[in-house]
Amino acid sequence: MQWMSIKKVALHLAWMTIALSSASLGQSAVHRDVVIKNAIVMTATHGNIQNGSVYIKDGKIAALGENVNAPSDATVIDAGGKYLTPGIVDSHSHIALDDDVNEATSPVTPHMMMRDAFDYQDKAIYRALAGGVTTSLLLHGSANMIGGQAVVIKHKYGLTRDEMLFPNAPGSIKFASGENPKRVYGGRDQLPSTRMGNFAVQRQALVEAQDYMREWDSYNQKVKRGDKDSKDATPPKHDLKLEALADVLRGKLFVQIHCYRADEMLTEIAMAKEFGYKLRAFHHALEAYKIADQLAANNVGIATFADWWGYKQEAWDAIPWNAVLAMRKGVKVAIKSDSEDYTRRLNQEAAKTIRYGGATEEEALKMITINPAWIIGVEDRVGSIEVGKDADLVIWDGYPLSSYGVPGKVFIDGEVYFDRALPGLGMTHYKEGE
Repeated sequence: MQWMSIKKVALHLAWMTIALSSASLGQSAVHRDVVIKNAIVMTATHGNIQNGSVYIKDGKIAALGENVNAPSDATVIDAGGKYLTPGIVDSHSHIALDDDVNEATSPVTPHMMMRDAFDYQDKAIYRALAGGVTTSLLLHGSANMIGGQAVVIKHKYGLTRDEMLFPNAPGSIKFASGENPKRVYGGRDQLPSTRMGNFAVQRQALVEAQDYMREWDSYNQKVKRGDKDSKDATPPKHDLKLEALADVLRGKLFVQIHCYRADEMLTEIAMAKEFGYKLRAFHHALEAYKIADQLAANNVGIATFADWWGYKQEAWDAIPWNAVLAMRKGVKVAIKSDSEDYTRRLNQEAAKTIRYGGATEEEALKMITINPAWIIGVEDRVGSIEVGKDADLVIWDGYPLSSYGVPGKVFIDGEVYFDRALPGLGMTHYKEGE
């Protein structure tokens, strides 16, 4: 036991040394002109460019094609005919949140901020990076009908906490319906313990938020008018929970919902229409294939598994064709991890959609790049290789949509954050040529 403790401390110190070294390099990094040439460029949105090049300037994609115009002193990286893809985007992750993923003391906790629980030193961030993941949406757990607000990170492992946050990413909040909140609170003889209870709790919270908004609107109008009543007007009491829900109703937060069953998804869509908020995506969504046309009509995406099923009652009707069947109906489909393990090989998970449903190469790639970027709301920044986007890129050793494809180099904002060829597992952030 003593030896195991010493070993664990030694491993932790080793990781910390690498992280601190990486951080000092990251803080002193200066963006340069970089050209990646001689690559099979898989853009994810505009097909492949054989023997293509990508010019990176100040962390952004400045040009791409068979030939690019770049300064003569630009650093050149020869991909040697390997595949170049956008960085993988994981639209459903709980890494770096430790045991703080659920605030399970109440079924309604929208004022919880996952940023406050974010452990930027978690090794799972690096392991996902080594699997080609450059952006992740870190979500509250599914114990609550209305959980906390998510945080979006870039996997710049070794930098400071704030440097890893995705700049100006839209806010998202996690809702959950079905078995999880039923089990958590029903086991305590507390509301909700049924699906009826789930939706009653959710609806009640949203009605309270509407009342809260009306109180503040009334007060603000009195103050703005400056009439005789305004002098005696007392502002309503601030309530962090209701303020967060008011942001949902104002459309300031994307609503991401943990939901498995088709009937519950339809109920959630109806409730979003009733209260007027933005329902962005259903997560897990294993029965999405049953109502794919309604999801598409309401512009609701799904973040689903490639082939997990049968692990609880809600998952009995899951099929591995779910992703492609929904996609063929016009639904934006992402393959997500929900796992420290799966996030390391989302490329293989996406490849399963080619086997189950006949997705094309580009369709499969979209499920781990541009589609999850859309779910998060950062599709204008990442998720495809296009001029003007962040230079979040992966050079693959082997074909990326197979079990033989592993990332060789991973770039975030034009900087190399992972290189498989480096000693010590390639964990030190560095710039090519130094």
